[in-house]
Amino acid sequence: MGNWLVNHWFSAAVLAAWLGINIFLFTYYFLFFDRDERYFYTRAILGSTLAWARASAKCLNFNSMLILLPVCRNLLSFLRGTCSCCRRTLRKQLDHNLTFHKLVAYTLALLTAVHTIAHLFNLERYNHSQQATDGSLPAVLSKMHLQGSNKWLNPIHSNRTTVEYVAFTTIPGLTGVIITLALILMVTSSTEFIRRNYFEVFWYTHHLFLIYFAGLVIHGIAGLVRGQTEESMEEVHPHRCAKYLTKKDEGCSHDCCKQDPEFGSIPAESWKWVLAPLLLYIFERILRVWRARQKVVVTKVVMHPARVLELQMQKKGFRMEVGQYIFVNCPAISLLEWHPFTLTSAPEEDFFSIHIRAAGDWTERLIDTFQQQNAEMPRIEVDGPFGTASEDVFQYEVAMLVGAGIGVTPFASILKSIWYKFQQADQTLKTKKIYFYWLCRDTGAFAWFNDLLASLEQKMAESGKADFLTYRLFLTGWNTSIANNVALRFDTTTDTVTGLRHKTIFGRPMWNSEFAAVAAAHPRSVVGVFLCGPGPLAKSLQKSCHQHSSLDPRKVKFYFNKENF
Repeated sequence: MGNWLVNHWFSAAVLAAWLGINIFLFTYYFLFFDRDERYFYTRAILGSTLAWARASAKCLNFNSMLILLPVCRNLLSFLRGTCSCCRRTLRKQLDHNLTFHKLVAYTLALLTAVHTIAHLFNLERYNHSQQATDGSLPAVLSKMHLQGSNKWLNPIHSNRTTVEYVAFTTIPGLTGVIITLALILMVTSSTEFIRRNYFEVFWYTHHLFLIYFAGLVIHGIAGLVRGQTEESMEEVHPHRCAKYLTKKDEGCSHDCCKQDPEFGSIPAESWKWVLAPLLLYIFERILRVWRARQKVVVTKVVMHPARVLELQMQKKGFRMEVGQYIFVNCPAISLLEWHPFTLTSAPEEDFFSIHIRAAGDWTERLIDTFQQQNAEMPRIEVDGPFGTASEDVFQYEVAMLVGAGIGVTPFASILKSIWYKFQQADQTLKTKKIYFYWLCRDTGAFAWFNDLLASLEQKMAESGKADFLTYRLFLTGWNTSIANNVALRFDTTTDTVTGLRHKTIFGRPMWNSEFAAVAAAHPRSVVGVFLCGPGPLAKSLQKSCHQHSSLDPRKVKFYFNKENF
């Protein structure tokens, strides 16, 4: 537990604060609507479901306010890169933006279910009270619309009205149905399977958030749920006068019988909660559209083995840091689809580059488009760059970089930048040691990265810092011919698969052994562990970080960082 806190104490504190606010809002407003005297008559008809509906509505507003903030990428990049108060602990929290976004989304789905079910009960009770003829308090209150425009409490004024009719013909009912359907589509299309196999479905359905927020803002303007006005409370307080409402037809002479209670609607409040984040998000989108419209020049196209396309580009005013990513659009393929790619170039270079692996319809079509021998280069639009966890790699004295397949791309940028820093004899480099691990399923995937590793090996040897970088290449998929070829050439000075000095290892890393070796070599260092790869690998690395971090502040600690788009 203690080792877990080393990596996650701030995330746990943020989560606890968010959960605490939700619990406070729900509890406070539940008790408010369950006990406040202004809603005495409303509770006489609806019972406790009034409190369930209103408390969940407050929490819905709070989480709707938060849902857009984690996807304001320019805001996150600003906080990460330029805000002086952003220390390592806060920057690590920014890396969990999509995790928090999903958590808030699932909470919205749960609260929407509670709110919807409560209001279905409310409508049924409104309808039952309207049709009642037993002279009970709910029946009397439901007939008060006959006595004046401000007298009504029950929004159903006819015995022929059904719950379904109210749900689909009133503003709250219709907007509630629409935003619930929009939320269901957004949540269900965001599953891992849909995002990886049908990204276009995820992309397009997620833009239903526009309908969600539009419906949310106007959902409560009709004010169907009402409470007694303050003026009416002073004249006919429910504790004093409620019992006389059912006795008016019996010749009641009490002062309470001379005047009926008056009711007012609960004002719509959702817009107050979501206005600021909506304006921020609109500004974010305008900025991104303006930036995306700036001209991008593709200066070089390289087709690497294993169907990996490299694009080298230039754009006026483009500034990047190591490990950042951009969104790319190709109008010739789709005007609306934007896909994230990690930058593989270094900040010191006069261009920026990405490597694109064929992994879906859009990437297949993009690679095919650039492979065609046409005179005209297809137009590319770029939005970004945006910050990631890898930006912090030079904040650690020791760094462990783990890439799986094409997930090596952010570390290409880092290693290139290191190469340039050695070229320029940069004395400000805080990092003293880097461990690099690359896991690939096939030998072709190693090809495009070999030249960089070879030149880096040579440059560090010339600089007298051959021990600065330790790298291990793991081939997780091979056949008999590859194994036989390696066995025949085992004694050669260079690796048979890659041509590098370090030999390729067949199989997967033993992470406990790797972490134990790093901890032994750097017993008093803070080690940054950076991953760009799949979820199962992230869990293994997180577990190893927890196991090998010491609670003693003088001893080694491992901080886990993962790329999230």
